[in-house]
Amino acid sequence: MDRTGTARWEGDLKQGSGKLRLGSGAFEGAYSFGTRFENAPGTNPEELIAAAHAACFSMAFAAGLSQAGFVPRSVETTATVHLDKGAGGFAIAGIDLATRADVPGISEELLRKTAEDAKAGCPVSKALAAVPIKLQLDLGGH
Repeated sequence: MDRTGTARWEGDLKQGSGKLRLGSGAFEGAYSFGTRFENAPGTNPEELIAAAHAACFSMAFAAGLSQAGFVPRSVETTATVHLDKGAGGFAIAGIDLATRADVPGISEELLRKTAEDAKAGCPVSKALAAVPIKLQLDLGGH
């Protein structure tokens, strides 16, 4: 399976702008210096990484829960990608995953273990392993 995305940039860094598109056509958006380093409307690479990581982790967590015999009602994850400026320029310094799972009948211990296994095993986590990835699990009713 190969997945694609396309981006086109026109102009210099500060005044230029770009458009990006998912290969499936499901999303297309504008990006610029302002959307990446300020709070201008539009998207940016780190936001796309965050969405991809949240989606991948949620699916991996649901798969692990199902393999353990528990079908989740829902798994909701927010990924926060931290873009920091250091001596060598901008870099992704880490990613925080905050997830909440509604899983009837599961123990807190198994829920935590399954979440950690999903964090380690999801393909996007593996691809992003060069940066620290923290997991915060909201136990809800547990």
